[in-house]
Amino acid sequence: MNVLVFGATGMIGQGVLRECLLDPGVQSVAAVGRAPSGRLHPKLREILHGNFTDFAAIESRLTGFDACFFCLGVSSAGLNEEQYTRITYDITLGAAETLARLSPAMTFIYISGQGADGTEHGRVMWARIKGRTENALLRLPFKTVCSFRPGVIVPRYGARSRTGWYRALYTATRPLLSILRRALPNQILATDEIGRAMLLVARNGAPEPILESRDIRELLNRHK
Repeated sequence: MNVLVFGATGMIGQGVLRECLLDPGVQSVAAVGRAPSGRLHPKLREILHGNFTDFAAIESRLTGFDACFFCLGVSSAGLNEEQYTRITYDITLGAAETLARLSPAMTFIYISGQGADGTEHGRVMWARIKGRTENALLRLPFKTVCSFRPGVIVPRYGARSRTGWYRALYTATRPLLSILRRALPNQILATDEIGRAMLLVARNGAPEPILESRDIRELLNRHK
């Protein structure tokens, strides 16, 4: 399997990239980003690209993949609706529409978020836009489209957020998260678990087009 990863420098993307590189069934991984991922591996090649609203310059390098794991995203904190839409919806759909045209047989997996609003009419701005993004992706002619909606995410194996206050929060709550993870396994996922679940969906298909944390945990448990 050949895998394309967007957002490999983010916390979730770091965990997903690690699992792809460790998986013996993955022959190659390409990471698309504005900056190098910082990883060196025989399977990995970097596709550096500065304009995430136009992928024409790198289209020739975006073919031949079986799956795309789209982990690129930001917190809505400090952003207005227009800014958050541009990053969350416009960039995601720009990449997805390009890939659907180039490789319609691909599986496209999108990292959304717990609470995303599929009606697109709720009061919470970020949830509306995430839901709108999910719905638009489902209309594209990929073999499979699946949105992951994780809630609390625990960074493991060196994965770390690029956002300073996220890092501080994770550091402060790490002991509590360890306890909660044992007590509430269906509500808390680790970065490596998200990566493994993405690979399972890429290989076997998605049980549902939208997977909440509990669904992701059940998927992992079925394939232990």
